[in-house]
Amino acid sequence: MNRVSLGILLGITAGVVDVLLMLPLTFPDRTAALLGAFCARFALGFFAATVRLPLPPVVAGIVVGILTSMPDAIITKTYGPILGTGVVFGAIAGWVVGRWAVPGRMTFGRERWGAES
Repeated sequence: MNRVSLGILLGITAGVVDVLLMLPLTFPDRTAALLGAFCARFALGFFAATVRLPLPPVVAGIVVGILTSMPDAIITKTYGPILGTGVVFGAIAGWVVGRWAVPGRMTFGRERWGAES
């Protein structure tokens, strides 16, 4: 599967799972908390699939998971659960990318349409 499509699929999956994990909790603004969590985890899944780091895919996913989770953890002062799920989701996303992403270079712009440089 190409990396962008895989990233969208991973992002939606991670976002839905994180929202489901948060449903039993109470928040002053429940809608904002659940929407924010979904967006953060969507970004994690998308970036884990599309970023190219000189690391094994699982490690790259963990790095993306930590980086995308850190702002929420700092703002809410809930470091353990947020960073923990970020690491787990990142590792899983990295594993999925390593297993099913089409290898090769992502091309955008002129190269994609066959134009010469």
